Amino acid sequence: MRITNNMLINNMLANLNTNLDRMSRYQTQLATGKKITLPSDDPIVASRSLKLRTDVAEIKQYQRNVEDAMSWMEITETTLAQMGDVMHRLRELTVQGANGTTTTEDLEKLKKEVEQLKIQMTHLANTTYAGRYIFSGFKTDKPLMDENGIFQIDIANSEQIFFEIGMGDDIHVNVTGSDLFNNEIDASANDKSGIIQTFDDIIAALEAGDHESVGDSLSQIDADINNILRVRSGVGARMNRLELTANRLEDDFINFTKLMSKNEDVDMAEAIMNLLNEENVYKASLSAGARVIQPSLVEFLK
Repeated sequence: MRITNNMLINNMLANLNTNLDRMSRYQTQLATGKKITLPSDDPIVASRSLKLRTDVAEIKQYQRNVEDAMSWMEITETTLAQMGDVMHRLRELTVQGANGTTTTEDLEKLKKEVEQLKIQMTHLANTTYAGRYIFSGFKTDKPLMDENGIFQIDIANSEQIFFEIGMGDDIHVNVTGSDLFNNEIDASANDKSGIIQTFDDIIAALEAGDHESVGDSLSQIDADINNILRVRSGVGARMNRLELTANRLEDDFINFTKLMSKNEDVDMAEAIMNLLNEENVYKASLSAGARVIQPSLVEFLK
């Protein structure tokens, strides 16, 4: 086969373009810090990168869920602690009111403080987090009870709000109104809370000066306090689980981020070395090409 001058020139230009393309690829790697810019650069790396990025995105979402769940439960735990303080103060006042030597004037003072404690308890029952009532089950847009302790919604033990905190792993973050204020006894709208009924019974007994009835309320107060402690311990156990989950997710995030970096990020030292090598190859190809192109007739005559 006869090799023409045009064939030599075309081959030279094709090789120059190939060398220039390789040099451009390494320049892009140094500029972006990534091994590939298009999936076609390395389909295996691109496929693995998509999977790792998806995993990292899921971990970030689970971390946000854990943070939201932790905030909800911290509000709940704080509210339960305040309820416990109210009930302990109610018990102290009840013990004083049960004393037969307490005067009518003292009973009136005790009654007024118990009334204030009742108001405080109803306000705590309607505590909100981010605009959502934490004890209202699924109906987070409605308060649990009014100022008289009358439930404004139908409450049920099954109304548990779950947050997904991992693949196939979820946790319920709320405390239901019936569990807390009715000691696990279901109630419907227009029913009165059991705890608030205890307040009303004590207020009525103090107003009537019935020391014996006031004393009889102590056993119910103790039962309500124990129920609050039971619910509070359950919240604490779930918060501990959330803390462990948060630590695990943080470890997973670090590990998957490292894997993603190893898969995508370019080795700068290697890329610089490859770029210098390709520059030398390109310069050499330019020098060789200058010899391939034949001089013109005028230059030949010279």
